[in-house]
Amino acid sequence: MSTFRLAMAQLNLTVGDLSGNTAKIIDSIQQAKNVKANLIAFTELAIPGYPPEDLLLKPQFIEDNIRYLDDVVRESVGITSVVGFANRKEGRTYNAAAIAHSGQLVHVYHKMFLPNYGVFDEKRYFDPGDESPVYIIDGVKVGVNICEDIWYEDGPVYHQAMAGAEIIVNINGSPFHAGKGQERIEMLIRRAVDNGVNISYTNTVGGQDELVFDGGSLVVDREGKILIEGKQFSEEIMVVDLEVNLDAEIFYPTARGKVDIEKQVSLKTAEGASESRAPVVAISNHKTVRKLPPLAPQTVTRLDPIEQVRKALVLGTRDYVSKSGFEKVVLGLSGGIDSAITVAIAVEALGTDNVIGVSMPSRYSSEGSVIDSSLLSKNLSIEMLTIPIEQAFAAYEKMLKKALLEGPPVTEENLQARIRGNILMALSNAYGWLVLTTGNKSEIATGYSTLYGDMVGGFGVIKDVPKTLVYDLAVHVNRISGYSLIPEAIIAKAPSAELRPNQRDDDTLPSYEALDPILKAYVEDDKTYDEILQLGYDSSVVKEVIRLVDRSEYKRRQASPGIKITHRNFGRDRRMPIVNRYKHY
Repeated sequence: MSTFRLAMAQLNLTVGDLSGNTAKIIDSIQQAKNVKANLIAFTELAIPGYPPEDLLLKPQFIEDNIRYLDDVVRESVGITSVVGFANRKEGRTYNAAAIAHSGQLVHVYHKMFLPNYGVFDEKRYFDPGDESPVYIIDGVKVGVNICEDIWYEDGPVYHQAMAGAEIIVNINGSPFHAGKGQERIEMLIRRAVDNGVNISYTNTVGGQDELVFDGGSLVVDREGKILIEGKQFSEEIMVVDLEVNLDAEIFYPTARGKVDIEKQVSLKTAEGASESRAPVVAISNHKTVRKLPPLAPQTVTRLDPIEQVRKALVLGTRDYVSKSGFEKVVLGLSGGIDSAITVAIAVEALGTDNVIGVSMPSRYSSEGSVIDSSLLSKNLSIEMLTIPIEQAFAAYEKMLKKALLEGPPVTEENLQARIRGNILMALSNAYGWLVLTTGNKSEIATGYSTLYGDMVGGFGVIKDVPKTLVYDLAVHVNRISGYSLIPEAIIAKAPSAELRPNQRDDDTLPSYEALDPILKAYVEDDKTYDEILQLGYDSSVVKEVIRLVDRSEYKRRQASPGIKITHRNFGRDRRMPIVNRYKHY
């Protein structure tokens, strides 16, 4: 047995920043060389950034990312680098991994399984690969594959293991949603044990538009033991030593039995093509036995579910703001729970000097809400502007009195929200601040929001956070803060838009305790009306919730992007027609 030192670069990269991404990759290669790693793995589409979406339809973008790959290849002297990029070959585009060694591009792996569900749209951009090569690197057989490839039981991992691979290097761009990390771990353990291989799983980290990537890279040995686990929501270069057999046996054992290596390399593709499914590519047969510098111990405490959501919101906000070129943000502070958790996340993400709150009281704003907003801003040490809207509201009422006659009360409610939206956008225009919206998923789902009013803004921090989870987050923030950072009065009060006297959300909507499970069943789980009734909910309530969701599609289509933290968000995950007469009951 000998030691194969593997490095994994869990980096926060930016879509389209070819030079910046390449600089980070090259710096990581140097760090891996310093600890005498045999191989360093980067993430999926690391050079162009992930996901590049329709940039991939621009030939110049593909050419430029390949040109920057040349810089990475030149730095790969004394080490093998596996780096994701977009490849173009014979008129086809591939999601690819470059294998660079001794300053040369020695081989390219093309992703075989292209996800086309949820947030993924890879068949729009890529052609599938048809080979699962095994690379001999410093005398060790290593299989390389990309993200979705590893989720299939009979996919590339199986064929590479059958061809003698001792290590599988899987590079990823796997976005976060609540519970996803545990799903990955369980799958990787199964794949490692079933195939008798060590698996390294290198995932990207950072925010990109609606998506947040949580890192959490890890290495699982052939017995299913986690050897090393990366931090979540943080950049990191991980290094691990793997015990490998440099003297390959004629028969390589796996959980599926012993298979003759000579036969393994001639496996056919699933389509019956004549070329080898798992060709062996010799990169470096030199069986190096080196004295390696000791590795610093790396320990990680896995985050609990609510902390994962908080970290995702913080990272997603920080990266969206900074990567979009903004420095400061502004948002309305109503004294309610939604604006409270939004501003708390923003302050953690950007710092107190970069967050401005605006209180915009009307004749219906309670004294308590104004006081609560002021106390919250003091707790967070942020600047708070107070701009009353009564004068503007009265002017609108006078101006529209004859035109509106006896319009419904909601007209005046929405006028107030739109006045506030105008104020926030005026501040944005004047100072270049990004406006954060404060609507939660429950409101966005049911249309309990005002177009060009409280929906005004450039980014929705809690757009995918159900109302009940907003409350859980507020309690969690206070617990980790050690005091009532978010005033207890804000958490305790009944939710209200405060746009008419004595208004409460549950005057219009079911209680959030009842609403959120129905929304999850209908929006995220695609349950039918009858299936939701079987969960024990009243038929009239279920019908009303479905009606509200369906009729509000036109609003959601005009909403700002927001951070995905659930299995299915409004945006990339869910694409419903606006004009839609289908009835679910």
